[in-house]
Amino acid sequence: MASAAFEEIVETFDFLEDWEDRYRHVIEMGRAMEPLAEAFKVPATKVDGCASQVWLMADIEGQGADAIYRFKGDSDAMIVRGLIAVLKALYDERKVAEVLETDAGAELARLGLDEHLSSQRSNGLRAMVERIREQATGAAAGV
Repeated sequence: MASAAFEEIVETFDFLEDWEDRYRHVIEMGRAMEPLAEAFKVPATKVDGCASQVWLMADIEGQGADAIYRFKGDSDAMIVRGLIAVLKALYDERKVAEVLETDAGAELARLGLDEHLSSQRSNGLRAMVERIREQATGAAAGV
């Protein structure tokens, strides 16, 4: 089950009739997101596989499956910042177990992102989801 924040995005996308309006909404979500401090834009937080520069930094509170997953992210591309904001709505402030149970592909398909992003952007989005899942897996295992 998706978070309430993600369900709100789904409802907004249902309300917005054309993809250009949805695209603008995603960009606005990215603009509203707090930027990642320059000190955290380092190779360890950089996500490979993205056409743009992308950084994701996990902040996990607790241990095991009940740990709370939080992350911050940033990109040098506005649409990608927006995609990070969408992923924050999907994953941020959730238990690690919930992060791992979330079918990101199915949830993001509800927004139609799979149909409207370029192959490079889709690959980048998959790389970000993979990084989030790796972080959550490590936290669940106590690593």
